[in-house]
Amino acid sequence: MQQIKTKVLIIGAGTGGYVAGIRCGQLGLDTVLVDGGDGLGGTCLNVGCIPSKAIIHAASKFETVAKAAGDGTLGITASEPAIDLSKTVAWKDGIVRKLNAGVAALLKKARVKVIKGWATFSDAKTCTVRTDDGDIRITAEHVILATGSEPVELPFLPFGGDVISSTEALSLPSVPKKLVVVGGGYIGLELGIAYRKLGAEVAIVEMADRILPLYDKALTDPVMKWLETHGVELYLGARAGGFGDGKLNVTSRDGEPLQLDADKVLVTVGRRPRTKGWGLENMGVAMAGPFVKTDNRCATSMKNVWAVGDLTGEPMLAHKGSRQGEIVAEIISGKDRVFDPVTVAAVCFTEPEIVSAGLGPDDVKGRNDVITAVFPLAAIGRALAIEAGEDGGFVRVLASKSDHRLLGVQAVGQHVAELSNSFAQMLEMGAVLEDVAGTIHVHPTLGEAFHEASLRALGHAIHI
Repeated sequence: MQQIKTKVLIIGAGTGGYVAGIRCGQLGLDTVLVDGGDGLGGTCLNVGCIPSKAIIHAASKFETVAKAAGDGTLGITASEPAIDLSKTVAWKDGIVRKLNAGVAALLKKARVKVIKGWATFSDAKTCTVRTDDGDIRITAEHVILATGSEPVELPFLPFGGDVISSTEALSLPSVPKKLVVVGGGYIGLELGIAYRKLGAEVAIVEMADRILPLYDKALTDPVMKWLETHGVELYLGARAGGFGDGKLNVTSRDGEPLQLDADKVLVTVGRRPRTKGWGLENMGVAMAGPFVKTDNRCATSMKNVWAVGDLTGEPMLAHKGSRQGEIVAEIISGKDRVFDPVTVAAVCFTEPEIVSAGLGPDDVKGRNDVITAVFPLAAIGRALAIEAGEDGGFVRVLASKSDHRLLGVQAVGQHVAELSNSFAQMLEMGAVLEDVAGTIHVHPTLGEAFHEASLRALGHAIHI
């Protein structure tokens, strides 16, 4: 058996693992990266963030052309559009391949040795990697665990056939006539909305009393409005049951048994950390529920074993894992680093989009020391000029009454995802309302709504 000894061993090539690898290489650390999952870039690049946004983009283009059919829109007319989803998927796959190649080139440039195979640990610092060319035993001084997460499967709706996860939903050969989405969180709604735009009849079954239960109602109301306007069937407070003969059993909020016709059932009830099948139980690390327990340095309870990304708990977001990967690499190289962000902003790519950074209204409920101000996108010229001002979108700021320190920023509306970095930056820098108000925001842009919301919190908004 081939034997390898290395300074750093990284398990998992997702956004946490490959970024950790590149940074380790930049810092001159001898590094081996084991890719045993979806490929370089992990879930995000291969079957998550990137391909889903590609499909969402294609669906929005299709919808735009469809609006121009018949009487037209904005003076533009077009013939009734058609979709060959297999060609759309091929285009999406081309983007993924291009990004895969880019990650491979970056790892090569950083002199990181990449091994394709499945690692199984026998102790905290030793694993055997099963590859197509035989087994390799690797011993490392430092181990970075970055195994990511996987879709949760319901025991009565196991994946297979016409019951699919988000992975399969991104590679369907054709648009299903009837799609039922089980789970009204961000993954289910993003994909459900995309397929509705492509012409599928869509129903959503959600156990909670409303969609996107992790966001406050004001943020989700515009999404609800879109769903209702576009004929998406909503079964809230409902429970899904078994599926067979093209029908999904559902129990309504009132206990009424229903059967929903479905060509495909998309199950999106959450994700869980990938902790099984690679010998985690042999490593002696402490757990925090289903997650690997870490401190603010991403260190586990075992010396020189680190964990990053979805394996470490919520929020399970790619950009969190990437930052953790960078920090761990720098700690191993001798730098003094901690993972202690003010915020990890989150984006929901629904129609319209939702952004949340920092504290929201539910987090400060009952407090009288917080200023809250909302500015509607309907009062922003750029929003109206790109048809983004009529869906109830807004930007909201929360700040401390005593010193005007920003506590949180949220937005809902078309294209507001691009405001997320500005929100996070202001919070991370400890900005006060006067900092945002005193920054000259470019006109005409959607970002002016952030400026105006801050002015409104100070009592002197200009355009409302």
